[in-house]
Amino acid sequence: MSIQCKSFTGLLVVSLLLLSGCSTMGLKQSVDGVVPLEKAVAEIPDDLLLDVWIELFDPGELPKDPDDALGLSMDIRDAEARYVPQQLRNTMETTGYWGAVRVVPRETEGSEVLVRGRILESDGLRMSLNIVALDATGTQWFDRSYSSEISYLAYQNSRQARREAFQPVYNRIANDLALHRSRLQAEDVRTIRQTAELRFAADLAPDAFSDYLAEDSQQRYEITRLPADDDPMLRRVQAIRDRDFLLIDTLNGHFDNFYRDMQQPYDDWRRTRSEEAHALEEIRREANTRKLLGFAAIIGAVALEATGNTKGYSSSVLRDAMLVGGAYVVKTGFDKASETEIHSAAIEELDNSFSAEARPMVVDVEGETHELTGSAEVQYTKWRALLKRIYSAETGLPGADN
Repeated sequence: MSIQCKSFTGLLVVSLLLLSGCSTMGLKQSVDGVVPLEKAVAEIPDDLLLDVWIELFDPGELPKDPDDALGLSMDIRDAEARYVPQQLRNTMETTGYWGAVRVVPRETEGSEVLVRGRILESDGLRMSLNIVALDATGTQWFDRSYSSEISYLAYQNSRQARREAFQPVYNRIANDLALHRSRLQAEDVRTIRQTAELRFAADLAPDAFSDYLAEDSQQRYEITRLPADDDPMLRRVQAIRDRDFLLIDTLNGHFDNFYRDMQQPYDDWRRTRSEEAHALEEIRREANTRKLLGFAAIIGAVALEATGNTKGYSSSVLRDAMLVGGAYVVKTGFDKASETEIHSAAIEELDNSFSAEARPMVVDVEGETHELTGSAEVQYTKWRALLKRIYSAETGLPGADN
């Protein structure tokens, strides 16, 4: 065998060893670590507790890149837009910083503290959320994005610990909200609560209550005057507001059921999709490696032929072996690539299965049937319109829509 042949063969063997070694390298376990949830060290008096409304999230958009969007769907995103606020609510309820924490349809008037969210990314391995928090006075607490990336192995640990894989994200959001709340003085809290009540009243009966608030160009609200505590119209508003809270609590009971029903299929989908995505990436890497080495072997055989170093039995055997072996490696590379189609199909199947299992439920509220999908917001809008009609009938005053 010539020196050229020995050099090329040695290089090919070393390349195979190096590339096979690269393919066994593992992924990092987690990039976020542990984020402890901050909890109130002392009980907060009831009159200083602020209620929090978390709107159903904006589902955002799917990635434009088909590879990144593989196995994702807007059905799943719509389900996540209901699931994620509920997970945040459950997290905040354990901190002791808040009064009632409720999940509400978007554009719901009357909150003391409002949390809005948009899903920027969610694929099982990565989660990115944009969160905007503001109070009833229109003061924005913050507008931030929270991102986390985990290893597919994290789901094994989270299942063992029975916790949410992205819980550090929820803890961080809850901590930021609690931090801002801790900076408020007692007078600030009272102003926020009064403003929330007056905004609800003005939405219900603007002719009677709009003069109590001034709104600036930045949609910030200031109380200009307060109604008397025994004002009969205010008493009626407070009674109707209590009815509104009852309906929201009823809706939250159904959101709870949806959350519990969704937990297992959602967790299974994220875990399996992350494993499939990892396997897909490994197969692509191995397929590219096999193709590269196969083409290198074929080129080497052609080079031997071109240099005329094929005289003798050993050189001919080497050339033929490199051609056949190179062709085989290229073929197996394409075979491996075809396996990506199998994994892609598996992810799509998971997508369809999950979408079927996580469909929102049909619920009954006070004898009327409501479907908790996009129409839940529509149903709640109709409920608010009904409240305005009730107030108008009781007081003889025109409501907001009359």
